[in-house]
Amino acid sequence: MLILTLDNDNHQELAATLADDGWVAACLCAAWCGSCREYFANFTALAQRHPQVQFVWIDIEDQAELIGDLDVDNFPTLLIQRGDVVAFLGPVEMDLRLAERILLAQMEKSLPELQAEALSSTERRHWQLEANLLRRLADI
Repeated sequence: MLILTLDNDNHQELAATLADDGWVAACLCAAWCGSCREYFANFTALAQRHPQVQFVWIDIEDQAELIGDLDVDNFPTLLIQRGDVVAFLGPVEMDLRLAERILLAQMEKSLPELQAEALSSTERRHWQLEANLLRRLADI
């Protein structure tokens, strides 16, 4: 399965990847969003190019218990996480190349570099508290 469409029955699969210090690229979207539906093709192409990453499609309304109060203002929003460290959270344009550059830039960093960056700004510290999928999965 190239992309894991998150539902209440497969949370453990995502949690296992993160608990094993794996890379996850999650698209936070909504079923009613036309841009998200269009972006799915790009997200699939990205998943095909990077099989070492677990790609996850998360409908923020279907998975409201997991997403909680996380403020997703624009769609699609990309969340990149390695293990317990949220490396990136932000809206992305429809361009596949941009998402790939963001993903590759994060994957080039060592775990100590990612951990240091996670604490480097108020925004990034907020990501660790509010957007960390591993921690959110443990809470539900």
